[in-house]
Amino acid sequence: MSAGLGIMSCWASMQVRPDAHGGARSAGQPADSITEAVTLQEVSISAVKEADRFFRLPEAVTVIGAVEADRLNAVSLKGLSDVVPNFFIPDYGSRITSSIYVRGIGARMDQPAVGLNVDNLPVLNKDAYDFDIADIASVEMLRGPQTALYGRNTMAGQINVTTLSPFRFQGWRLKAEYSSPLNAKVSAGWFHKFNSRHALSLTGAASYSHGHFTNDYNGRKVDPERLFSFRSKYQWRVSDAVSLQNVAAVSSLNQGGYAYENVETGKIAFNDTCFYRRFLLSDALTLNYNHPHFLLSSVTSFQYIDDNMTLDQDFLPLDYFTLTQKKREPSVAEEIVVRSKRDSGSRYSWLGGFFGFYKHLHMLAPVTFHDYGIRQLIENKRNEGNPSYPISWNTRSFTLNSDFTIPTVGAAIYHKSDLELGRFRLSLALRLDYEHVAMDYRSWCNTGYLVSHLLPDGTLVPVGNADVDIDDRGHLSQEFLNFIPKFTVVYDLPTPEVSNIYINVSKGYKAGGFNTQMFSDVLQQRLMGFMGIGSSYEVNDMVSYRPEYSWNFEVGAHLSFLESRLTTELSLFYIDCRDQQLTMFPPGNITGRMMTNAGKTRSYGLELSVAALPIDRLSLMATFGWTDARFRKFFDGRQDYAGKFLPYVPKTTLFLQAVYTVPLRRGKLKSLEFDVNMRGTGEIYWNEANTLKQPFYVVPGCSATLSADIWQVKIFATNISDTRYHTFYFQSIGNEFLQRGKPFQIGVGFSMQI
Repeated sequence: MSAGLGIMSCWASMQVRPDAHGGARSAGQPADSITEAVTLQEVSISAVKEADRFFRLPEAVTVIGAVEADRLNAVSLKGLSDVVPNFFIPDYGSRITSSIYVRGIGARMDQPAVGLNVDNLPVLNKDAYDFDIADIASVEMLRGPQTALYGRNTMAGQINVTTLSPFRFQGWRLKAEYSSPLNAKVSAGWFHKFNSRHALSLTGAASYSHGHFTNDYNGRKVDPERLFSFRSKYQWRVSDAVSLQNVAAVSSLNQGGYAYENVETGKIAFNDTCFYRRFLLSDALTLNYNHPHFLLSSVTSFQYIDDNMTLDQDFLPLDYFTLTQKKREPSVAEEIVVRSKRDSGSRYSWLGGFFGFYKHLHMLAPVTFHDYGIRQLIENKRNEGNPSYPISWNTRSFTLNSDFTIPTVGAAIYHKSDLELGRFRLSLALRLDYEHVAMDYRSWCNTGYLVSHLLPDGTLVPVGNADVDIDDRGHLSQEFLNFIPKFTVVYDLPTPEVSNIYINVSKGYKAGGFNTQMFSDVLQQRLMGFMGIGSSYEVNDMVSYRPEYSWNFEVGAHLSFLESRLTTELSLFYIDCRDQQLTMFPPGNITGRMMTNAGKTRSYGLELSVAALPIDRLSLMATFGWTDARFRKFFDGRQDYAGKFLPYVPKTTLFLQAVYTVPLRRGKLKSLEFDVNMRGTGEIYWNEANTLKQPFYVVPGCSATLSADIWQVKIFATNISDTRYHTFYFQSIGNEFLQRGKPFQIGVGFSMQI
């Protein structure tokens, strides 16, 4: 999409007219500005659920098209952070960490708070959220609870990504990009329409990064990365009434990561290897049937993730301990949507659907204690309590083993009714959602230590050897059944362009589950219990967490002026959240992350987007999000946090952009485009006590693009000011760490369509 109007929500007043290539565009917009979003109804299940598309919806929605995504170098969701109001994805750790925060709602661990569909495939594991897509056609971001229609993990919003259709483009798409320091990306896509009914695209991509941050311990880069991916998209118009689409994708990732600097020293320095490796495989089959009286869509999908996260869990240049987390998770899902066709003069329309899924997670998560960790965390602690009979471990390394199997099954039915009463439109959506999650676990450790007697003269006399043989097994399960409503009222304003105001009341819901990260600490305390020290943890209390609920109250407006050359979106919201799932750092020398339900929280704020085409060559864009998210009731057993800001949630997001295009009439040259933009984020509190924070920071960027008939060259720069900022904070065994933001980068890109 074009800058400005292209990135704005598709609710903008669209006086659609055909362009020279037979597509559609809004009055006052360039030909490439909105066509991707208009034509999504061909196969997209999101289009079936939202019949009015986005410019008439009672939602805060932003749609970003292919041109704007390319301008922002956004090949993954993290590239859209701050561009969408109150939409923040911190870039930290590795690609396994895909935390998304919207309007004060987010999740660092386990289940996400924002749903993701890619070519109708529901991504059920947020560890698979962070991947690159070389052929993005559009990204749709719906903010606020979408649980009534989209189901699990959508209490903060829903993202729908659509890739380019081979029916819309035929030929080759080639791209190459290089940026400092030693980052390279290449992709090649072949799009072919065999005839009016069959079309196929094949796209391959690869990227390499030498890394941005250096480990002061060994002088090596912390975060190198290699990524390979392949995607095929086959579309078959079986008849005038039936269409079929199959999208298959595979990717392989090998990266370092975890560029965490010690707050005390300001250095990134650790001695053990850190890496993340991931293999992803997915396939989604979409079937659409266009009956004279209704539309039927079916999406059958499969996804498989196989990954390995290994890291120096203390992040210090000391031999404490390392963690390896290996998991394999196949998942299948089926969704069926039926929507009525509105007859001429009919004021009522309806939609109904079914969604079911099953996923089966198997995880191994051994934690290996090394010499320094054994001495500091076990031997010294034990010997301080009983100095007359000190112990020494038999080996200077041992492993706490954990093995988990977590099957999850869910099913839901939902319905939506729409009624038009003059300029008013009323909508009611209802969903009945069921989910069952179980966990079979085994935690074991085989080790031992020598007990000695310390004589008055300092002589150690061996007393005997104590074997530590722990093998804990168990089964836990939870069931959740919820009724989820959503009610909206829209009033279409009597203006030449399509404009409206709306009221939205909706319930958000996220299922509970099990947090496996605390098992190593539970087992560690069991081990120390053999020596008469440590705490006794109840497994179910430590690893189980309850569902999260919210009510969202929203008032907004979609306004369009001057034949859509000026568009504005404004939304005001208030969210009351109960049992919000929050990641905590337990006190003491603990390495795990505890998931807890944080009593009551509330957030309110506003979102504003303005886009303008003051002259044909200049487009302007501004988005602003402000959120005040605080605890209303939360006591963790040690401190009352009522009135404190929620951690990791930015108060403000800001994006400003100006794009100026100079037409060229020299041979095959078409235009020269200049883009200047700025992203602002903050402040962000890092802990519940609000004693540490990241102040508001600004990251400016720019690009210059020379376009010809079939090729394009772009020079770009990000973080021009080389702003130093942090994107993440955590604690490990009492030490504090921060993740640095990426520094200044400059690069050049080349693309060709033939």
